[in-house]
Amino acid sequence: MTDLTKSAAMGEGGVGLLSGAESHAAALCSACAKGSLLTVEHLSIADVAGILATTTRLERMAAVERARLLTGRTIALLFYESSTRTRTSFELAAKSLGATTTLVSDKSSSIEKGESLKDTGLTLRALGAEAIVLRHPSSGAASLLARVTGLPVLNAGDGMHQHPSQALLDLRTILLRLGRDASTVDAHALDGVTVAIVGDILHSRVARSNAMLLPRLGARVVLCGPVEMLPEDALGLGAGIAIERDFDRALAQADVAMMLRIQKERLAGFDLDLAEYVARYQLSAQRLAAIAPHAAVLHPGPIIRGLEIAGEVADGAQSAIEQQVAQGLAVRRALLARALGVQA
Repeated sequence: MTDLTKSAAMGEGGVGLLSGAESHAAALCSACAKGSLLTVEHLSIADVAGILATTTRLERMAAVERARLLTGRTIALLFYESSTRTRTSFELAAKSLGATTTLVSDKSSSIEKGESLKDTGLTLRALGAEAIVLRHPSSGAASLLARVTGLPVLNAGDGMHQHPSQALLDLRTILLRLGRDASTVDAHALDGVTVAIVGDILHSRVARSNAMLLPRLGARVVLCGPVEMLPEDALGLGAGIAIERDFDRALAQADVAMMLRIQKERLAGFDLDLAEYVARYQLSAQRLAAIAPHAAVLHPGPIIRGLEIAGEVADGAQSAIEQQVAQGLAVRRALLARALGVQA
């Protein structure tokens, strides 16, 4: 899709503009290390089933036994953007498996002095990192890092491109919330389920990854938002996707409502009336009770209470937001074990 795939990718010598980030990522990573997770496109349904099965096994394993799995292994957390949930859950997941972690951010390393992504990655490899978890503002950065280092790389969010581990944890949250088998999946795991994703779709790597993954498992995904944040070519993300501009109509169809924050840092040049947005697209307690009293409510965070979602909804009985956070830890354990080739 045109608007949703225009983004910047870190090149070996700097930043260049890309279109068609998915095909570019696939080309870069034809020889990436086994265990890398760069986009949901690279995951077969069998891969997804294996990750969820491993998640369940690790969850049921005694903590002492779990802590032996990655003893002596080293994982680098390389974060060029601020993060609470993703960074912390990857770090705690690694430590719960017995791994040593090192955190590198753009505010406290040679990155601040202008060191390239390539050189930072090669430095981490030389210091003994066996896998790298990367968050970066440029689309394609994770693919480039995987290619130049030869290490397994887990994409923790690259620009407006992908956030594959978030889509996997959202999938597991949905399965659990709807009372379905979360230990494995097949192409019919979400048959009959409609997921409404609401808000700033244009800038959301979470929306992209979910919209590309969930329909492959049988879900219907309804994207909802104003045209400025949701261009019509979002339909090009794949089959099983519809666009609905009216939030009430989208919500009436939803078994799951996934709310997205308004990313003010990415809305330069947008003529957005926040009061109008709240009136049209906020998930309020009244709206939820009247239209979707049984729908599960998800939000990838950070939440802006009183804007895209009311505080009482975020804290209410239909909210699965804290469950999402817990599933982040569970699923990312499985992804780290997979990255380092450890059978759980």
